[in-house]
Amino acid sequence: MGILENLYKMTAIQDFINNPGYLLMLAIGSFLLYLGIRKQYEPLLLVPIAFGVILANLPGGGMGVVSADLINLDADGHHTKNLLEIAKDHGIMNFLYYSLIKTGFLPPIIFMGIGALTDFGPMLRNLRLAFFGAAAQLGIFIVLISAIALGFTAKEAASLGIIGGADGPTAIYTTIKLAPHLLGPIAIAAYSYMALVPVIIPLVVKYTCSKKELLINMKEMDKKYPSTLKIKNLRAVKIAFPIVLGIVVSIFVPSSVPLLGMLLFGNLVKEIGVNVARLTEAATGSILNTATIFLGLTVGATMTADVFLDFKTIMIVVGGFLAFAVSIFGGIVGVKITNLFVKKKINPLCGATGLSAVPMASRVANDIALKYDSSNHILQYCMSSNISGVIGSAVAAGVLISFLQ
Repeated sequence: MGILENLYKMTAIQDFINNPGYLLMLAIGSFLLYLGIRKQYEPLLLVPIAFGVILANLPGGGMGVVSADLINLDADGHHTKNLLEIAKDHGIMNFLYYSLIKTGFLPPIIFMGIGALTDFGPMLRNLRLAFFGAAAQLGIFIVLISAIALGFTAKEAASLGIIGGADGPTAIYTTIKLAPHLLGPIAIAAYSYMALVPVIIPLVVKYTCSKKELLINMKEMDKKYPSTLKIKNLRAVKIAFPIVLGIVVSIFVPSSVPLLGMLLFGNLVKEIGVNVARLTEAATGSILNTATIFLGLTVGATMTADVFLDFKTIMIVVGGFLAFAVSIFGGIVGVKITNLFVKKKINPLCGATGLSAVPMASRVANDIALKYDSSNHILQYCMSSNISGVIGSAVAAGVLISFLQ
């Protein structure tokens, strides 16, 4: 009986009995895995995040990220632990979190890879559509104000609002700087809603756009009202663009440089081409993939039962959805207002893609347009506002950090 008792104590059965929240979190992690594997919603990010949630909620495994209050103090309560002490006392996941996430290291690295995968050409050829990438940041500030009114602190509200930018690394980076205790639920909400872009955009478009507006054919508008501005050397412009934009933004919003600067550097090496092909391959291959794995696992590991099963988390999930929906609505409204004053009409779907979810948002918008008119291919036009949304969300994050940090 003594042996059986010891074997029982060795298991985590009693932990599950004492805290049923573990079981609920395992169910949530499994559901996220289902979305990533079966539904293929952002699987490269959702799968490691979901598995991180599961690892963090296996009692006794020591894989959950613990509060900074526990990390920073030793047994005497007056000594800041270094990374080696964190690894020894709290395990590998805390070591990874406090060295790679808490320092703000991984989000800019991921932005570098995104930049190396991004073609700014569609935006440069349709600069007038880039404006809607700014209009689509409306959700960030609407939800920020609303969250403060509901009792969130300004820093917490900013971290919640940035979900409306539809950019996971930006949401994580902003939250690390302003409200690190909310990192888990905000990261889960941000990436979950990014994965649900094919559901949310059609929902917002259905209630805000008329059939007549959705039938606007962008190519026919180009033929009817051809642009007088032609880019003679697009490659030279695409090389100069990240350099010039990086300098300009660093002057006005220097706190956005860690994200935007790395995005633009990644894009620069892509546009230079063969001479730095190895850098591009590294940024988009091994570096980006490794960063994504560690980011997903460690962010998921912050989602312990004690942190997630809280009323504030529910508010974050609801607020994140509103931020997302209002941002899409903001881009659409921007198009509607513009169409009141111009002859060359714009399909409101180009505004709906002012989010930073590249290129998923553009593909979804293009599919909606084709349902109304099988010849209305608007992907390249949507990409213009979609790409500018990446820049807009990074700048918005920089503004919030500058004002609130």
